[in-house]
Amino acid sequence: MFDFLRILYTRDQIADQVHRLGKEIDRDYAGREILLVCVLKGSFLFFADLVRSISRPMVMDFVRMASYGCDTISSGVVEMRKDLEFSVTDRDVIIVEDIVDTGYTLQTLYHRLLDRKPRSLKVCTLLDKRSDRRVQIEADYVGLSLDEGFVVGYGLDHQEKYRELPDLYVLEGSPCVDKERPI
Repeated sequence: MFDFLRILYTRDQIADQVHRLGKEIDRDYAGREILLVCVLKGSFLFFADLVRSISRPMVMDFVRMASYGCDTISSGVVEMRKDLEFSVTDRDVIIVEDIVDTGYTLQTLYHRLLDRKPRSLKVCTLLDKRSDRRVQIEADYVGLSLDEGFVVGYGLDHQEKYRELPDLYVLEGSPCVDKERPI
């Protein structure tokens, strides 16, 4: 069976929300330098557009977390594959995430960074998917919301495919997706 992509948000809708988020961050961090932490791999396109929408002085760093493997449902076991290169101690830190769904990955990263004593720690996510939330974690800055579906495009993938798509789509018609998470 072939995969089917149903458009969820267009590149223009995404760009409008990224711009809005950048302005909110500028307002909240007036006069302060921020450390933006990109959660690889899915956030890289969102991160690149977001940093260009922020006029505050900033430092950027990257982490890589994994909890999906080849499945479309989080395993709940979160592995850190790449840690930060910069210290977060006494800094204003914003974690930039592509999607908050179950919350396992974000919760794990959030508490790891919180243990390192940042001045402040906030979360910015492109997508907030509350229907799959399994832990108590909230984003401070939210671009877009969705109720259900497995989303690809604009950096988000399914088995390393579809990241390059400029819009966000719900993936339907994949045997793996249909079997494990009905849309």
